[in-house]
Amino acid sequence: MSAYYEIRHTVGFEETNLVGNVYYVNYLRWQGRCREMFLKDKAPGVLAELQGDLKLFTLKVECDFFAEITSFDELSVRMRLEELTQTQIQFSFDYLRIDGEQENLVARGRQRIACMRGPNTATVPARVPEELRLALAPYAEGQAARALAAAAAPGGPVRTGRAL
Repeated sequence: MSAYYEIRHTVGFEETNLVGNVYYVNYLRWQGRCREMFLKDKAPGVLAELQGDLKLFTLKVECDFFAEITSFDELSVRMRLEELTQTQIQFSFDYLRIDGEQENLVARGRQRIACMRGPNTATVPARVPEELRLALAPYAEGQAARALAAAAAPGGPVRTGRAL
């Protein structure tokens, strides 16, 4: 299994519903938080580009739930690179409840983003910034790891993303 980027979180009351379990939208919020912290920690130059004309559009988000979590559960959100094309990135997320030394998978998610550039009225697909590609390499799994290795080889093939 490939390495993962991880954030830890303690569930608060405000993240639960009337029944007492975590409201589903928080899982998506945690995906975004994990992605943001990854940029802050591993690719800070990309954050600077976001102040310019780079945009990261979320195209698709999904999450499958396996067990409920409640207030004060300790949670680990682990992100891996699942796919990387010239203009798009797909991440996978594992949500684990941490109880001492025991880890239980409570949900699994996925997120696909597109890199775009230009003014809001005329954005166009753009290559994934090189700093981000390099930062993601240690977290690649399966197809993404093979694509990164091929792209790094002299004269290696370059995959293109689907048209937006």
